[in-house]
Amino acid sequence: MAPPLSFIVGILANVLSIIFFASPMKTFWEVVKKKSTGEYDVVPYITGLLSPSIWMFYGILKPGGLLIITVNAACSILQFIFITLFLIYAPLHKKVKTVKLVIILNIGVLGSIIAVILLLVQSDKQLTVTGFIASGISIIMFASPLLVMRTVIKTKSVEYMPFLLSFFMFLQCAMWVLYAVLVKDIFFL
Repeated sequence: MAPPLSFIVGILANVLSIIFFASPMKTFWEVVKKKSTGEYDVVPYITGLLSPSIWMFYGILKPGGLLIITVNAACSILQFIFITLFLIYAPLHKKVKTVKLVIILNIGVLGSIIAVILLLVQSDKQLTVTGFIASGISIIMFASPLLVMRTVIKTKSVEYMPFLLSFFMFLQCAMWVLYAVLVKDIFFL
């Protein structure tokens, strides 16, 4: 018996998401070689850690959410590695900013969201509330690379806006839209 189309699309969406989240590898290879973060901004990577973290929580709450949990765990690990490399090679003022943002967003905001949902939201509403929050955070995450547009315009170079990141963002989003339609999940849509 063949797996349902939604499962096949979900697996493809997982693969594309991991490729998308891994696409900055070339950028970080350059950071390691140069031993400097240059003009790169850490905000896309910090929001890139927050988003899969909250989606992982959504997957835990959602019956049959294994595909959601696994891909977001893998993506969270990749973002954690990128943030760690950024911290190693960034100048002190960027390190301080990075640590502050990680503490505020990835520990404070994420922890608060999970605590409020588990402690204050009725169990039959937890998935819906988490879905709305995860969707909002995803919008922020996908908008955060636009912060580099200032650098692109200033330097007249797309060096700080990697093509692979943009390309795989588009592909994985398209696949998750198809998955959302197939499984009728408004939050993924």
